[in-house]
Amino acid sequence: MATAKKWSQDVTEHSDAMDLEEGVFEGHDPKAIARSLKHSAEASHRRKSEPYQSAMSMLTFYMNRAGRNLPASQKKVLDDAKDELRKLFGRDTED
Repeated sequence: MATAKKWSQDVTEHSDAMDLEEGVFEGHDPKAIARSLKHSAEASHRRKSEPYQSAMSMLTFYMNRAGRNLPASQKKVLDDAKDELRKLFGRDTED
């Protein structure tokens, strides 16, 4: 019997808001992940919010849904990708 995919996996793979580069969340370079998300968000004509919000929402959604199954090293990469997204969109963190 085939294992049914979870709805969150389906959303990530077939988002109606934007087309994601295949395997974008599996990368190990936060800057590359952020650039890919930015490109996808800006290229999408189906998104309902601004590109920054769409990109950050998709990244956060993935982290929240896959979080328990992600190794700590990949969680760190994705957290760093959030910071890179902020920089790319000119919304630097206030550290």
